[in-house]
Amino acid sequence: CGCRIWSLFKRHWRQTLTYWSAFFSFGLCIAFLGPTVLDLRCQTQSTLQQITWVFFSQQFFLLMGSGLGGLFRKTLPSSLLALFSCTLVISLVFAVIPLCNHVLLLSVAMAIAGLAMGVIDTIANLQLVNLYQKDSAIFLQALHFFMGLGALVSPLVADPFLADDVCVLGANWTTNSSSPSDLQHLRSSLAGHGAAIGNISQYPLHTEGVVVTQVSYAFWIMALINLPVPAGVLTLMYHERLLPCSGSSPRLIDRDSLSSTSPTGDSVQGHRRWFGCCDPAKLLGRPASFLILHALGGAILFVTEGIIGSYAGFVYTYAVSPPLLMGHKTAGYLDSTFWASITVGRLAFIYLSYRYTAPRLLTFSLVGVILVQCLLLILYTSGVFLFIGTCVLGLCISSVFPSMLAFTEDVLDYKGCATTVLVTSASTGEMLLQLLVGSAIHSGGSYTFMLCCTISSYIGFCLFLLLLYVRHRHRNRSTGKHTSGGHTKRAELKCSNTICLGIKIQYML
Repeated sequence: CGCRIWSLFKRHWRQTLTYWSAFFSFGLCIAFLGPTVLDLRCQTQSTLQQITWVFFSQQFFLLMGSGLGGLFRKTLPSSLLALFSCTLVISLVFAVIPLCNHVLLLSVAMAIAGLAMGVIDTIANLQLVNLYQKDSAIFLQALHFFMGLGALVSPLVADPFLADDVCVLGANWTTNSSSPSDLQHLRSSLAGHGAAIGNISQYPLHTEGVVVTQVSYAFWIMALINLPVPAGVLTLMYHERLLPCSGSSPRLIDRDSLSSTSPTGDSVQGHRRWFGCCDPAKLLGRPASFLILHALGGAILFVTEGIIGSYAGFVYTYAVSPPLLMGHKTAGYLDSTFWASITVGRLAFIYLSYRYTAPRLLTFSLVGVILVQCLLLILYTSGVFLFIGTCVLGLCISSVFPSMLAFTEDVLDYKGCATTVLVTSASTGEMLLQLLVGSAIHSGGSYTFMLCCTISSYIGFCLFLLLLYVRHRHRNRSTGKHTSGGHTKRAELKCSNTICLGIKIQYML
């Protein structure tokens, strides 16, 4: 099995590394906004309430891009062209952000980046599933590891250039300004896409005066770090003769047309139609379980990605609130700890995906998430266990997205559009569930944060059990059809043999 996986990787290593690097670009772009938002507020000379619209702009258009990514799956050349355009756009956005001196311009730039990120999210997942199909779980785990790696690199690049003190010097800034510890508190609170704005709006921040931030250098460095990604995509397109200047050699999509056939013998042609799974003609002959599997897979990722977004966004607010009352600096490490554990977990699950099936990994992960959440509820006064629970939660929940994607596509025999549905559902959950949890914290206190996450984890596990049941019924129905078809063919064969025997007897007589 290991030799087969290695031979598959050697055959498709150029495409695989290209998709992995594109997801590094995705992670680089998704993580920079939280740490740099106060410096961007100074750059645009806007209020906290105004700058948080930038978070919404990025998240909303990321959701739109996840759905639109399905449009570019028609052929491999169109997918690679879209990847090249989107990764190049991310570098351009990084370069342009320092020039945005108004919050509206910054929101437009982040909307464009969010759209590009959503397209990358769908295309990279979809193309890896098409390449490796039943062996895609391992490569999807690696794909999401590279996203975590990019999300870790981005804050590290930005940190040396962040303002330690106020970055807008007003006329009376010495008498009424926020201290460095207040600014650190604000950065940690705003890590959750600005959802905690109601609790931190009391800090005085100037909007008029001399801007002294140096965050521009961080964005230009990230633009340079990201530039090899679109260059790599362009190199792959040249190597596979997908560019006009590449010569007239056979295209990769033609050479691999036979290998792109699904395990059931159906060509990938179904994947080459724009939103082909939504075509009524294709859905007409499908059982209800076919649609239910799409819906359940999307619902599970809606919940689990919502938990990730909510936990990353509000664990700091939870830690500094009663009864924990953790110090601002100590609590600020919780978010980094959570994302680091997710990245390490995805690295570990690359090997585990080789050893165990996706249903086993999903069962382990979802049960682990429930147990950790319950323990965090019980030991809610322990700051030490909050760090331990954050690490374990990140490790457990890290593999749910890639494992669920590989599992759902395998159950559907790669005939549906599970990748587009699941990626879009995950983006929706990350945005909406975070807003719901933020509203619950605002009305019921910080303890409701952990309660909401625990209830969500139970709902996710129940949906997974329902998914297993529907998969069982779906496979039984498919097996029944094949068995029925086999009986019919054997009956026809027997009938034809009987007729032939009768003709021979009449001839002999």
